[in-house]
Amino acid sequence: MELLEQLAMSFIASAAFVVIFNAQKSTLFPGGITGMISWFIYFMIVNRAGYDPVAASLVASFFVAIISQLFSRVYKTPVIVFIIAGIIPLVPGGLAYDAMRNFVENDYNTGLALATKTLLISGAIAFGLVFSEVINQMIRKSKLTLKGNQETKQ
Repeated sequence: MELLEQLAMSFIASAAFVVIFNAQKSTLFPGGITGMISWFIYFMIVNRAGYDPVAASLVASFFVAIISQLFSRVYKTPVIVFIIAGIIPLVPGGLAYDAMRNFVENDYNTGLALATKTLLISGAIAFGLVFSEVINQMIRKSKLTLKGNQETKQ
């Protein structure tokens, strides 16, 4: 039951960001689905498999980029609409808040630990998105190269 509640909330939060970006109405549902899938992957890796949130964020953001590329082609919309909606559930906002709160309360050791974890998770999200894009570009380039080689042989 907890998983269903979290999936519903991640869908709503992601779809709300599609609305905030004033994107086309047709992208509301796929934007929500992208965020819901990203949270599902993250949740399963952290809670079921027992891995670190940094690794889970990396894997989830990698899949966000893949799903966003697919949705962007299907809905003929810039990929950034789906990427932003997809990473919203992964952003460590609560962790960043806790880090700043500990700094304000003069608990520097805890604040520094939380700030470091926030930075690592944010970096993992960015790295997952970039890594997926690099792989996508390599696949596209290899397809063009193969297509060009086949045309020159004929």
